[in-house]
Amino acid sequence: MCRVTAVLLLSLACESVPARATAPPARPVPAVPAPAGSGVVTWAASADRLGDGGADRGYRLVVRTSVGGTGLRVRLSNAFGDHPLTFDGVYAGLRGRGAALRPGSNHPLTFSGSRTVTVPAGALVWSDPLPGTVPAGVDLAVSLHTPDAAGPATGHGMALQTSYLAQGDHGAAEGAAGWGRTTDSWWYLDAVSVRPADPATGAVAALGDSLTDGWQSSTDLDRRWPDYLARHLSGAAGTTVRGVADAGISGNKVLADGSGPSALHRLDRDVLSLPGVRTVLLFEGVNDLKAHTGVTAADLIAGYRRMARRVHTAGKCLVVATLTPFKNWPEWDPAAEAVRREVNHVLRGGGEFDALADFDHALRSPHDPERLSPRLDNGDHLHLDDQGMRTLADAVPPHSLDCRR
Repeated sequence: MCRVTAVLLLSLACESVPARATAPPARPVPAVPAPAGSGVVTWAASADRLGDGGADRGYRLVVRTSVGGTGLRVRLSNAFGDHPLTFDGVYAGLRGRGAALRPGSNHPLTFSGSRTVTVPAGALVWSDPLPGTVPAGVDLAVSLHTPDAAGPATGHGMALQTSYLAQGDHGAAEGAAGWGRTTDSWWYLDAVSVRPADPATGAVAALGDSLTDGWQSSTDLDRRWPDYLARHLSGAAGTTVRGVADAGISGNKVLADGSGPSALHRLDRDVLSLPGVRTVLLFEGVNDLKAHTGVTAADLIAGYRRMARRVHTAGKCLVVATLTPFKNWPEWDPAAEAVRREVNHVLRGGGEFDALADFDHALRSPHDPERLSPRLDNGDHLHLDDQGMRTLADAVPPHSLDCRR
């Protein structure tokens, strides 16, 4: 069902989530270091391949900051494109209501001093820092214009956040006029950073699948578990981690490409390249099990260990989460359950990982540990309602995110 911006009086067409392309994932993109002084990631969404981009199209993308600071930068991605991609107008402002911005908050961004930037196929680019301060916990609106986009677009398909589309370049305008269509995806934008007032501030990146992506949490209310975690961390004692990056992709696997590149293949671009990330929280593996491809506990643990070595080599810490129950999901069977339990047993035993978030213990039914607690189950026996998302965030000890290497 298509949705229309609530601030418009006319009945307008709207744009739904674009289907993922069936072609293989784009070439691997290495970690691109953020420019010096980029500070800490305040928002991120892992990129995948969307439908074709549109010429002379504007995008007003609404994202939620997790940590405040000065010197805002945005990262634009053409990772899955097969043509160079030009942006000739990029703005950032604070969202007011709908597509309208708070008066006086919208400012142009530059790239090496220019308001126009062309991103090669497969590449990423960071903007120059924007003067001024951006608060934590606010809706930021990043407006983009693509004059001649063609071919596959890069973005995040399931944003669970209404953003806005326009024909033509309306990025400088603070009002809602021209932004007559809505989209449930984030196009081309995959990260935002700021410089917090406290230089000791760091960030955590949550690497996962649909549970981390927030599937079935309430749209437009920022109730994914990483959102709840950001709110918990905003005033938490015993840690200086304040930024949260959501690196979840619905359907993603640890070991195999499919719904986006595998966690192993996207670790560098989606996580390690983000500025200020001190800790990676890995919560992924159920899709590997329920695909019935013969993945064993040893296979998954080996994948986790490979990621741990890469995370540690980058000087960061890795927190692993136990795999949550999914009995009565159509693809569940006793063999997959046995693998899940063996994986969790190994993870609880420690070893190469810096800390554990026991999500299985937090979510399982007290009457049947193979099932989600009914009060947290959204009804499909795999995904969570809003309370389930909050419960996951509550299961992350804040001090565990502040480990040092």
